[in-house]
Parts: sequence; structure tokens; C-alpha cells
Amino acid sequence: MAGLCCVRSGQRPHLLYRAKIHRGRKGERRSFAETDYAALIDAAHQYLKAPIVLIWDNLNTHISTAMRQLVAARDWLHVIQLPAYAPDLNPIESVWSHVKRSLGNLAVTTVDHLAMIVRNRLKRIQYRPNLLTSFLTQTGLTLDPDPP
Repeated sequence: MAGLCCVRSGQRPHLLYRAKIHRGRKGERRSFAETDYAALIDAAHQYLKAPIVLIWDNLNTHISTAMRQLVAARDWLHVIQLPAYAPDLNPIESVWSHVKRSLGNLAVTTVDHLAMIVRNRLKRIQYRPNLLTSFLTQTGLTLDPDPP
């Protein structure tokens, strides 16, 4: 999973995410590639219709040479790297924690079943802007007090 907690001045926060299922095929990448992250960021840019300031952790894919080139090609994108280990400053970590807690005693039959349930949980969060606001507030980031 990859996700962005998006805030635009004067609007409620939004959660955008993508899922990738690893099926164990030979040569299949287990995680998101730089191009996958770039596609998510491009989708956020299209959705928000605004420049993006991206606050990112130090996942190796986020700081790779290929990612730096992809970022440099987008004049509407500004990236700020978080310190080496700072999950408390990253609101998306609260999203993942919230989803994981809801999966604690869940028995699934297939990876597709699990993916469907996780998407369902994330969709629920999308419709709870106050929950997203609380995840952002936990980081110490400030939001507009009265979004429409």
C-alpha cells in the first residue's frame, strides 16, 4: 500500500492510496517502484489541481536517484524529507496503524480477500475527514480551522 494524506488550504483533508498485490511470481517486484509512487503523486496533483508540497519519509525508493529525477521533472512538486526515523511526524503512519488495528482478529482466505478488506477500511477513512484531521493534528501540522 502507498498513501497520501492531502491537505489543501480551505478544504477538508483527503486520503489517496494505491494497492499493489505481490503474488510471488518470478521477477515480480514486491513493493512499489519509483514509477508507482510518481503515478500516485501525479494522481494527487490532478485531483487537487494544485502544486504539491510532499513530506516524505526516507524509504529507499523515496530517496533513490530515479525518484530524485522523477521529482525534478515536476515543477509543481516540492519534496521535504523527514528525519531518519520519525513516524510520529508522518500522518500516513497513523492511517496504516488505524487500518492494522481493524484487521487484528480477521481471518481471510486469500490475498485478494485481504486486499478487498483493506481497501474497504481505507474507503471508510476517506469519508471521515475528522479522522484524517486527527491524524494530521497528531503530527503537529496545522490546518485551517474552518474548512468548507
